[in-house]
Amino acid sequence: MRLKLSFLPVDGIKDWRENKHAVQGFIYAMLKDSEYGLRHDEKRFKFFTFSDIFRDSKGLYTLLISSPDKGFIETIYQNVKDRKTIYIGKDEFRLVEVKKFRLKLKRAFQTGSPVVIYRDSRKNEYFKLHEHRDLKFFLSRLKENAERKFNAFYNDDFHLESPIFDRLIPKLRRNGKLDVYVKVVKNGIPFPVIGSNWELLEKERIKPEERRFYEFIMDCGLGEKNSLGFGFLNPIRR
Repeated sequence: MRLKLSFLPVDGIKDWRENKHAVQGFIYAMLKDSEYGLRHDEKRFKFFTFSDIFRDSKGLYTLLISSPDKGFIETIYQNVKDRKTIYIGKDEFRLVEVKKFRLKLKRAFQTGSPVVIYRDSRKNEYFKLHEHRDLKFFLSRLKENAERKFNAFYNDDFHLESPIFDRLIPKLRRNGKLDVYVKVVKNGIPFPVIGSNWELLEKERIKPEERRFYEFIMDCGLGEKNSLGFGFLNPIRR
């Protein structure tokens, strides 16, 4: 399930830049005093993600939040829908639109925020597509991570028999690089998160018994650090 928020800066900021930690803080604030109020402190998967904030054709800032947990999205919606303004970090925004919706599953996806995978989590080393050039490793880690999250959410023991995707087309940056370096600021301290964006992540055929798995990753996100706004997926028609 998804939630769309469209907004404008109250003070007319022209070059406002998103800080994913601030967006995450806004989401947790909207969950306060609910059954999800302690989600931030729980030592487990958070089961939600959000898109990079983008400008639409009307010039509105737009944020998409998704989760396989309908109650999670409904809680945020109920706490946001009647507000005139919201705060993301210290910046105030005027809400223009709040909308919840579902998307139908497709065989192909594009990323709405970078996909992050650890090469070695103990060393806090991220997988860099441009440097490591190992799609087999990338796909294996994506599949392993997605299965763990899916089985934790549904208390299942599901395992995908085939590769998670059959066709991949990365999105190149203007400088020709494949990797995206995102600066996240937490408590005034910046730290980089490294990921990659994709024009296409396609599964040639999704079997009936696999549909729930792909619906799950479409809403929960792909890869690591989903609750910090990474791995957001948009289904596309092929």
